[in-house]
Amino acid sequence: MNAPQETAPPKRLAVAASGGIDSTALLHATARLATPLGIEVHALHVHHGLQPQADAWMHGVAAQCRRWAGSGLAVVFHGHRLAGAPARGQSEEAWARRERYRALVSMAHEAGCDVVLLAQHRRDQAETVLLQALRGAGPAGLAAMPARFERDGILWLRPWLAHPREAIEAYVRHWRLRVVLDPSNVDARFARSRLRTQVWPALQAAFADAEVSLGAVARQAALAHALESEVASGDLATCVDADGLDVAAWLKLSEARRHALLRLWLARELAPGWPQTLVWRLLRELPEAKHARWPAGAAELRLYRGCLRVLPLPDATRHASQPRAIDLSRPGDYSLSPWRGRLRVEPAKEGGVPAAALEHAELRPRSGGERFQRHALGPARSLKKQFQDAGVPAWERDLPLLWARGDLVYVPGLGLDARVRNWPGRPRVRLQWLP
Repeated sequence: MNAPQETAPPKRLAVAASGGIDSTALLHATARLATPLGIEVHALHVHHGLQPQADAWMHGVAAQCRRWAGSGLAVVFHGHRLAGAPARGQSEEAWARRERYRALVSMAHEAGCDVVLLAQHRRDQAETVLLQALRGAGPAGLAAMPARFERDGILWLRPWLAHPREAIEAYVRHWRLRVVLDPSNVDARFARSRLRTQVWPALQAAFADAEVSLGAVARQAALAHALESEVASGDLATCVDADGLDVAAWLKLSEARRHALLRLWLARELAPGWPQTLVWRLLRELPEAKHARWPAGAAELRLYRGCLRVLPLPDATRHASQPRAIDLSRPGDYSLSPWRGRLRVEPAKEGGVPAAALEHAELRPRSGGERFQRHALGPARSLKKQFQDAGVPAWERDLPLLWARGDLVYVPGLGLDARVRNWPGRPRVRLQWLP
């Protein structure tokens, strides 16, 4: 029997290094342990441009890396200055977090590192759990920060997530490391800073094991979230298809599984930032609704005939107010801008419409009063009635109508008017609307 092969250690890895106590200690400890193993350590520093000391911080971390390299540690410095600033009204914390992550990804790839170490510790984790709880988060939020995750081709590790801050501070004192102090850590404008300076001292005085207990909350929440996601993924396969969410199938689930499925489905269908309160509205309103709409950021949820769909909001340029001449006498795909879709013209041996009749066709928006005949033996009726009978949702009815020789020829969702199929002439073509 062959012995199991051990995974070779990486030749290089990176540490996110702000210059503060935690990341400085992590960078130094990693370099001390990695250098004898032949592993090169890359320090990734992000200059946010939000503090007047930012230049000094970057120069200080770079100088410290040079000193360590001169003493024999395999440390390489990388710095990145963020461009721009938070937009007016945008959260400075959210902007800095997003841009910092992008910068770290970019520097790690440039350095050839597929492993990045982050310096968050046990108290950081406990603070995150509390903040998420105060925001009304569910299991995903209460799970706080994972000890490891993969994203953008990089393995991100938090090796100190279960270690107390006091141990890190003792390490810094022992090795007499130079660190920077970020004033934003005590800036009352930021929720984490208020929690850290105003709430945490009293909480720890009253509950000495608060850090450990809140860390346990995060671990249990992570397990609950994983289980919830696993069950919801199975329900997704039975309740959701290409059209949307089958409400009848969804209603057969327990309330807990309905909630989990909605969260998973909406997270996949909607852009980030969709209102979390939407889940609770749907849980309350969807079981009794027949036809309804719910706003969802840049999209809208629409219920029609038992199917819940996610559709983008129409824009102001979608509709045309004037007829548009078009030649559809030759096979091909034709863009029908400003409508979002194409009309496909294909040769037809039988049925269809004479190609010559479409040489001088017109696209017109609905104006009201149009009549359409779906079947040869059926009467011509209003478009509204025909759409209802065919089960075409209201939001799919505002599409271009094709006219030729003064008659309505084709309606997306309904097809050719039965009367034009009797027009003489060859060659003939058939039409297909492609949303």
